[in-house]
Amino acid sequence: MELIGAYEKTEVRLETVFSGALDGQAVELKGAVHSLRELGGVCFVTLRLRDGVIQCVCPPERLPDGLTEECAAVVTGTVRAEPRAPGGRELETERIEILSRPAAPLPVPVSAWKLKLNLDTELSLRPVVLRSLRERSVFKIQEGFSRAFREYLTQEGFTEIHTPKIVHAGAEGGSNIFRLEYFGRKAFLAQSPQFYKQAMVGVFERVFEIAPVFRAEKHNTPRHLNEYTSMDFEMGYLDSFTDLMAMETGFLRYAMELLRTQYAAELERLEVALPDMERIPAVRFDEAKRLAAEKYGRPIRDPYDLEPEEEHNIGRYFKEEYGADFVFVTHYPAKKRPFYAMDDPADPKFTLSFDLLFRGMEVTTGGQRIHDYQTQVDKMLAKGMHPEEFSSYLMAHKHGLPPHGGLGIGLERLTAQLCGLDNVRRASLFPRDQTRLEP
Repeated sequence: MELIGAYEKTEVRLETVFSGALDGQAVELKGAVHSLRELGGVCFVTLRLRDGVIQCVCPPERLPDGLTEECAAVVTGTVRAEPRAPGGRELETERIEILSRPAAPLPVPVSAWKLKLNLDTELSLRPVVLRSLRERSVFKIQEGFSRAFREYLTQEGFTEIHTPKIVHAGAEGGSNIFRLEYFGRKAFLAQSPQFYKQAMVGVFERVFEIAPVFRAEKHNTPRHLNEYTSMDFEMGYLDSFTDLMAMETGFLRYAMELLRTQYAAELERLEVALPDMERIPAVRFDEAKRLAAEKYGRPIRDPYDLEPEEEHNIGRYFKEEYGADFVFVTHYPAKKRPFYAMDDPADPKFTLSFDLLFRGMEVTTGGQRIHDYQTQVDKMLAKGMHPEEFSSYLMAHKHGLPPHGGLGIGLERLTAQLCGLDNVRRASLFPRDQTRLEP
């Protein structure tokens, strides 16, 4: 019998190598051969590790037979300064041991600076394409957003929860919901963790979740996915729905600072400019539509919702007038908000809700919820719903909830907008849309 203890192997980090702390010392690095070239009788092997790439210089006679791109290898050598190398350091190679070999050459040159593939080709070859440094940098930045969300909300007293994705009823209503058979009963894939977030406000007061949600929308646009990652939070004891906007502003500031300090290489590789987070303007829905229509000459067609072009124009307006990349659009019409949205006491045609636009695209929807049991039942009835079908949801209301509200942030949209991607699918590891179920 063997007893296994904790993992204790010490690993050389590229961050340490590039700092100069290991200059003149022998190190062992494990990674994939990202590129291989010979120049002037010297071989240059670029080794790709989980935290970056390093140039390894090797005389041809030390190269093992059969070394090709995407071989997994162990490289032993001495660290030395070289200003022309990535990171300002390189490895003077003494030995390369091949751990595994690819069975076929790469279908695309992942070591190229830009792959320049059309979207269908890129998504079909996703497991390989993601080895490109630029492609994988998108998802390191995405990691930074989810990490910041978790860290910031935890320090603000939120509890992380994990809610079901197979549910009895849809949170958003309408027909855009995936149906499935569940042991002889009808069930659905969750459009949102909304019902569970609200219930858990009565338990923990402040909760958050990072998880997939599903929308059966027959869209084929650059901004929609049928499965995406939602970063949700819900908080109790609101003084105003603007408390939610202030909490999100705090998160975004924290996230941008985290990216600036710990994801600088990825930002540089993607040529990303971080937005100014000094303050985020807020404007009422009807006023935002009016301002954009007047400045850009586009008539208002739908008085109850924002069309994508209107979102773009509102973002453009606040960038030109205020230098702002983000803008909160508040007080959406009740006609277009879900049954749990709290109506504005000053004018019930509008709700205490908002969207956050980032560079002209909606990335967040949130607002205050109805917490009173009878008020919630009455609104359901007014919308032609059957409260008895939502008895488990209404249980929390019946037994008391504080004033509360929350929001959901589309992680892929947020990432795509920051990175300047032309399609939200490029910010999804393995996107799901109407036609794509693999890879």
